[in-house]
Amino acid sequence: MVDRERVEKAVAELIDAIGEDCGREGLRETPQRVARMFEELTCGYADDPAEHLSKTFAESGSGLIVERGIAFSSTCEHHLMPFFGKVHIAYVPDGKVVGLSKLARVVETYARRLQLQERMNAQIADAIYEHLAPKGVAVVVEAEHTCMTARGVKKTGSKTLSYAVRGDVPDSVLRTLLSFAEGRE
Repeated sequence: MVDRERVEKAVAELIDAIGEDCGREGLRETPQRVARMFEELTCGYADDPAEHLSKTFAESGSGLIVERGIAFSSTCEHHLMPFFGKVHIAYVPDGKVVGLSKLARVVETYARRLQLQERMNAQIADAIYEHLAPKGVAVVVEAEHTCMTARGVKKTGSKTLSYAVRGDVPDSVLRTLLSFAEGRE
């Protein structure tokens, strides 16, 4: 999906525009490295979460499934800077479950795009709710945004919490997920 040649030309122009010499030893291959980096950081556009959630297992006895601490990194679409953190997912099955690694794959699908935390949070919840069809799902995302910690206001260590709930999820489940995000287990 990434047009490497165009990215390389744009990065070379950017390096020149900030007053650096794109031909000097340390920068000579930077345009190519950045193009490969953007290919990796945006590979989620080519991924379909429905594929990850399509292989399910019949299960009638489970009342609640929680997967917590799914690490992710993404790229903020406003500044093209990283944000990273953890995703906590809880769902109430309605007769079927999915392998736990599949939830992490759904997180990766949406994290590997130019993103906003709030959108990514909603996309994960929507995909699970639509394709797994549980009684309910709750997703909490906690993230540190380098566009806030490394530039601008430079408030290191600050984190943003967002959550999305779809269907029937008890308030106690959401409180539990939020406590995971806040480190109160």
